[in-house]
Amino acid sequence: MQTSMETAPPSGQNIFKVAFASIIGSVIEQYDFLVTGIIAATVWGGVFFKLPNLAAIAAAIGVYGLGIIIRPVGAFIFGNIADRHGRKNAMVYALLLMGISTLCIGLTPTYDSIGAAAPILLIVFRLLQGISFGAEFGTASTWVVEQAANSKHRAFWGAWVGFAIPIGLLLGFGSVIFVRSMMSPEQFTAWGWRIFFYVGFAVAIVGILIRTRTMDSFVFERFRSAQATLAAPALQVWKEMPLRILRMSLVNAMFGGAFFLSFVFGTSYMKAVGYGATQAETVGLIAAGSMLVFMVIGSYLADSINRRTILLISAVVFLVWAIPYFYLINMGNFWLAVFAEVIGFGFVFGFGYGAIPTFYTENFPTRYRASGASAAYQVSQVYGGGVIPIIAGVILHAYGIHRAYLYIGLFVMVYAVLAIFAILATPETKNVDMES
Repeated sequence: MQTSMETAPPSGQNIFKVAFASIIGSVIEQYDFLVTGIIAATVWGGVFFKLPNLAAIAAAIGVYGLGIIIRPVGAFIFGNIADRHGRKNAMVYALLLMGISTLCIGLTPTYDSIGAAAPILLIVFRLLQGISFGAEFGTASTWVVEQAANSKHRAFWGAWVGFAIPIGLLLGFGSVIFVRSMMSPEQFTAWGWRIFFYVGFAVAIVGILIRTRTMDSFVFERFRSAQATLAAPALQVWKEMPLRILRMSLVNAMFGGAFFLSFVFGTSYMKAVGYGATQAETVGLIAAGSMLVFMVIGSYLADSINRRTILLISAVVFLVWAIPYFYLINMGNFWLAVFAEVIGFGFVFGFGYGAIPTFYTENFPTRYRASGASAAYQVSQVYGGGVIPIIAGVILHAYGIHRAYLYIGLFVMVYAVLAIFAILATPETKNVDMES
């Protein structure tokens, strides 16, 4: 088949351009979304809810969780846009929505100012943020992996989407620690936390400009020039591959659970145990740095070995580490908490995510690849990433810090077992043809 310059396989430089545009936008989205998690765990309880301490923490985490539960809606909307009009266009629109909703969260008045309307507005803006974020992983992964379709390092390039997570965390935790150090706790709670949301909006505009100046994937351009795109790809993938979507969702449900259990719930759990807010954020900062290192290693091994082996190693470690993770944090020792987070968060999530972006996109054909990858990934966030921190918060409130961790640990171990079965039931995709 003859190809134009626009649809010819790209050079390494062009792969880098798409990967860079993807990671820049994804870092901004991760920063906005993850800073929201830090603030939700440490500030929102007292600002937007008039409840006792643990109940306020649980309510704030619950609102954060709503932004995760709504993600499949964003996956459906933006997956449809990506498979009909291009991956790049969907990414630009998603980042625009994230920027606007993040700004609105920063502008939301407190409970003392407008009463019950404050948490209602917060919920609305969190839902919009979640819809935007529902677009990011599946479409960004599709964009990069398709551009790297003929590369021997497809998992490495795909992992660039994942690199945005630890980078966003490092920026998020680092900026929160820095701003906290510049003001009193009262000032931070009163207005300082809003700075991050204003900055997030401003930087999102920069990300939009970068994405609009980048090419779409050559695989999609070839497909679009050879045949008409589907009228409703997000519906079609559910009609033709529902079991694949659900099976693959089990894989990421565990990773989503590991992330939000350690990041969102873990931060507030450490605070409840007695760690200071800065201590908890410093632990998260160290774990995020380790996660980036493990992610790079995992991506290289996913290319040199295969995707499933990397995913299985992460799942098994998560299974055996679930209860020791909380036990070590309960000891009240900073360095034991760091060790718990580096293994339970940094390694489990980071190492497995070296393979996840490519594994998801390789399992769906071009005609609805973004829709399929987004659906499988974001559905898992509902009963994994979204439900786990909510239930963990309820268990913490019901049983207290000295008993809750056993029940929470046993609960999340179920997700690890399901992920192991799902990985074993999914064929290896290392050598799949991305232009199918």
